[in-house]
Amino acid sequence: MLEHGGRLQRAVQHYGIPREQWLDLSSGIAPWAYAIPDIPLRAWARLPETEDGLEQAAADYYRVRQVLPVAGSQAAIQALPQLRGRSRVGVLSPCYAEHAEAWRRAGHQVLEVQGEQVDSLLDSLDVLVVVNPNNPTGCLFKAEMLLEWHARLARRGGWLLVDEAFMDNTPQHSIGAEAEQAGLIVLRSFGKFFGLAGVRLGFVLAETALLQRLAELLGPWTISGPTRILGQACLLDSAAHQGQISRCAVASQRLANMLMTAGFIPAGGCDLFQYLLIDNAAQLHEFMAQRGILLRLFFQPPSLRLGLPATEADFQRLAQALNEYRKEHA
Repeated sequence: MLEHGGRLQRAVQHYGIPREQWLDLSSGIAPWAYAIPDIPLRAWARLPETEDGLEQAAADYYRVRQVLPVAGSQAAIQALPQLRGRSRVGVLSPCYAEHAEAWRRAGHQVLEVQGEQVDSLLDSLDVLVVVNPNNPTGCLFKAEMLLEWHARLARRGGWLLVDEAFMDNTPQHSIGAEAEQAGLIVLRSFGKFFGLAGVRLGFVLAETALLQRLAELLGPWTISGPTRILGQACLLDSAAHQGQISRCAVASQRLANMLMTAGFIPAGGCDLFQYLLIDNAAQLHEFMAQRGILLRLFFQPPSLRLGLPATEADFQRLAQALNEYRKEHA
């Protein structure tokens, strides 16, 4: 299994610090969860049904005509490579490691490419995978460029797969509305923006034929009844969407300013996290962990991703730890 953020229990056991004393910033998930609606008994007692309004609520939210709900976008990431014959797949890196891993496991040839290499390599690829905004760097690719890449791939029967897991905070940059075109697949994550990653819900936006093939591969009842009710309630709560967008933007900017004040210049980020590209990433990660602050460490290249602190006390605690590190390693 690949490494991921959010493995707080492992940190509890490794460092001997009780769970309730940790400040977990290792996941790029909004730290303010949407309210959980009342879940009627029938949602637990009956098999899930697809005519309950979830698909329509998601289609309206993403401004498309059709969606396929999946058990977190991870389910689609692992299944989509099985819908193509052996292909040459470019993965724009660095990015969420499960993408390259899923295509490799399915027997495809995978090339991890940098942004400046795409134009010269694109005509030799069958599939290009892009995470937008990028995870972990936060780099945002322009819609015009992505659609140009898609057009070049689609002419040869290729795919452009765009993972928009962190796009809810900046919906104006999404290309989801274009996903009915052949060869364009957009993944959306529910849990990050709504702060409810534990419900395991995501959506695939694509042409009808591909959605049908993917649904057949995944099988029936992929989304539990309680999750369907919860997801629909959150997606329809339009009054709260802008508030969440604004709160994340303010917190992310404050986090960026705090890092700069402590001498760490973010190399990237988005409204759900900030990204540090530093040679001593492992040292800073360990320093913070010993103080009960969990960050997300990457090794290639050495870097850290910091999620959003939820409260004033969390911000103050992080600022104090950063200042202590700066004093000890000046």
